[in-house]
Amino acid sequence: MCAREGRHKPIIGITLGDPAGIGPEVALKAVRDPKLLAVVRPVLIGPRAVVEHYAPGLGLTKRLAFVESLPEVLTTARIQVVDTGPLALEVIPFGQVHRECGRAALEAIRRGVALARERQIDALVTAPIHKKSAQLAGMVGAGHTEFLAHLCGVEEVRLMLVGPRLRIIHVSAHVSLREALDLIKRHRIVQTIELGVQVVRRLGIERPRVAVAGLNPHASDSGLFGREEEREIAPAVTTAASRGYEAHGPLPPDTVFYRATQGEFDLVVAMYHDQGHIAAKTLGFEDAVNVTAGLPIIRTSVDHGTAFDLVGQDRASPRNMKRAILLAGQLSRC
Repeated sequence: MCAREGRHKPIIGITLGDPAGIGPEVALKAVRDPKLLAVVRPVLIGPRAVVEHYAPGLGLTKRLAFVESLPEVLTTARIQVVDTGPLALEVIPFGQVHRECGRAALEAIRRGVALARERQIDALVTAPIHKKSAQLAGMVGAGHTEFLAHLCGVEEVRLMLVGPRLRIIHVSAHVSLREALDLIKRHRIVQTIELGVQVVRRLGIERPRVAVAGLNPHASDSGLFGREEEREIAPAVTTAASRGYEAHGPLPPDTVFYRATQGEFDLVVAMYHDQGHIAAKTLGFEDAVNVTAGLPIIRTSVDHGTAFDLVGQDRASPRNMKRAILLAGQLSRC
């Protein structure tokens, strides 16, 4: 059900990300697309000064309406922009780390989460932030996902990638590989399966077929190359199956993603960040969308960074942002 009954188009909040990066550019480029506007109603969230900096060059100046909060009914045909406060662009070094950019990015996230939890928007899409700038501004947690979990008051969330050919959820994400190995525990794997299935069901697949990747080469080859499969992963798959999930594994990680692309599985559980990300980005770098599983709100995100090297050149592609917005709209309809 949409946040406001009687609407046929979900309202999607879009944070602008780090003002020194490409987030504002790709967000504004995305909302110019008439095909996107036909199925969702975007609401931009960020500093007015940043929007006004980009809007003239993109032909959007007359199509925007700046507000401090969302009205009860969005009657205007213009794109709403929730202004999150002043930002002195003259002191911002575009394409560089800056504390004020981190502060502006975090404030947009706070406002977006509040709007989603108050059901003034149906889903939240986030443009990229720069971790260093955000940390300088006092961000809680290691990254964007962890900060969102903090704002929503939840502890267990998972990073999930959704693309045209693959859906991948990760047992661990933004930690070192050494730390990731320590997180491979059966209870965490079971919870990852459950959170991933919740998202896939919102995409219309009622009984997803879940492939659980092994950690070691050949999924340890019966213990020859490690014991994690025997001690943690296989028991997790058994537990998930006993709870009614169609879970298979542990399967060799060098073939499981191929098998999923051939239609054998609807979801792959990756054991750590790069195991899943390499597969997703190799198959569709601009098409994979980040979904945070486990939040009380719907959140999607572009699966790229701030790209400081592209800022100010009108070269940043909005393709991934469009996919993130459309996926948020799809998830919010279920």
